[in-house]
Amino acid sequence: MPLTALRTIAQSRNGVSSFILPCKRLDFHYCDWAGSSRGMNAFLRTQLASFARANPSIEITVSPRPSAHPIIRGSYVNGREKVVCVRNLSTRQILKKAVLLRDASGKKNRWRTRAGVVLSGGQESVRGIWSPMHAAPEKRWRI
Repeated sequence: MPLTALRTIAQSRNGVSSFILPCKRLDFHYCDWAGSSRGMNAFLRTQLASFARANPSIEITVSPRPSAHPIIRGSYVNGREKVVCVRNLSTRQILKKAVLLRDASGKKNRWRTRAGVVLSGGQESVRGIWSPMHAAPEKRWRI
C-alpha cells in the first residue's frame, strides 16, 4: 500500500505560533549643525546599520531636522506614537533609548496616581479607615 502525503497549507493562528513586534517604525531625526546632535550623528554613522540588521521587522527612517534637538519617534501598530528626545546623549545611551522604543507596547503611559490605581503603603493609617457611617446620625447627610 503506497503512502500518500496530505496536501494542506499551514493555517495561521493569531498569536499562537508567531510574535509580531508592536513597533512598526522608528524615525531618527537629527541636525547636522547643532552640538546637541553629536551623539545622534555618531550613532547614525556607527551603530544604526547593525541595529537595523538586528531588527528587520521594523521600518527605520532617518531624516534631518534642522535647528532642533535630535529625537527618536516610534510608531506602533495601535496607531500611537512615542517620542524621545536624545539631546546630548552618547551613542550607547541613544541605543538604549532605541531599544526602549522598540520593546514598548505603544500603550499610553500610566502614571501611578490615585485616579484608578490603588496605592498601598506599608502601614495602615493611624486614624483608621473612614466611613460616613462612623459619624453620629444627626450629623449625617440626609437626602
